Amino acid sequence: MPATLFLAPDAAGLARAADILRAGGLVAFPTETVYGLGGDARSDRAVAGIFAAKDRPRFNPLIAHLPDLAAAEEFALFDDRARALAAAFWPGPLTLVLPLRPGAGLSPLVTAELPTVAIRVPAHPVAQALLRAFGGPLAAPSANPSGRVSPTRAAHVAEGLSGRIDAILDGGACAVGVESTILGLDGTASLLRPGGLPAESIEALIGPLTTGGNAAKPNAPGQLASHYAPAAAIRLNARDTRPGEIRLGFGPGAAALNLSPTGDLTEAAANLFHLLREADRLAGPGGTIAIAPIPETGLGRAINDRLRRAAAPRG
Repeated sequence: MPATLFLAPDAAGLARAADILRAGGLVAFPTETVYGLGGDARSDRAVAGIFAAKDRPRFNPLIAHLPDLAAAEEFALFDDRARALAAAFWPGPLTLVLPLRPGAGLSPLVTAELPTVAIRVPAHPVAQALLRAFGGPLAAPSANPSGRVSPTRAAHVAEGLSGRIDAILDGGACAVGVESTILGLDGTASLLRPGGLPAESIEALIGPLTTGGNAAKPNAPGQLASHYAPAAAIRLNARDTRPGEIRLGFGPGAAALNLSPTGDLTEAAANLFHLLREADRLAGPGGTIAIAPIPETGLGRAINDRLRRAAAPRG
């Protein structure tokens, strides 16, 4: 493959990106959560290319990105709950897992041949512009090698995937910084992955959620036990710093790096993956990152989910 192109998020860059996608190529693009690795969700070749570029296991389904609810309804079956959630939170960091519409035309690789599909309408203006320029559904997992730290800047994408994908559409840093919340609606409303939309906001609209997800047979991304991992080891809920460790703090106190010195969970989520990368660089080979406790409320639930998976034993 030729060298990966860097494209500006202007009319020329968007047109070039859309042309690459129509030809079955792969383009990384910014969303408000993290950068996604986009390919035509209707093309077996393009979707297989996503899995190959990321070294991603094919049993792990992908999210299809659409520009609006009307476009999303062409590919999934929405009930009243789903439409109410879409009206409240789309565009935004919420993915809905819904029954796949018969004859939708998506590659079965997107859904891992399940009868459901994960759908999202992103809010980032560059993502919206790309979706409209392309004119179809984009399958787009995070734009990083599978299991590694998710990218929130174009440079992060290049670190992991340069030479393996066609282009990177550079839209600056991602504002939310953790992946979307995934909600299963094929039956009882179930939280499959905490993310950029706090579960409390969803429960305020539709009532209590159950917790779902299956690492052995995922029905949505982000359920594998080991994920988001830096090269360094991770020690969670660290209230001290041991010799040789790099401290990643939260709230007041001395730390080499701090997710949010004021203890703001929104700021911490936005900084999480970038500072994990920086801590990994500082820790060096065989090093350890000691991470301060994070409250298990609001966006803290998504942050802790990512950190627990990052710290899990690696296969």
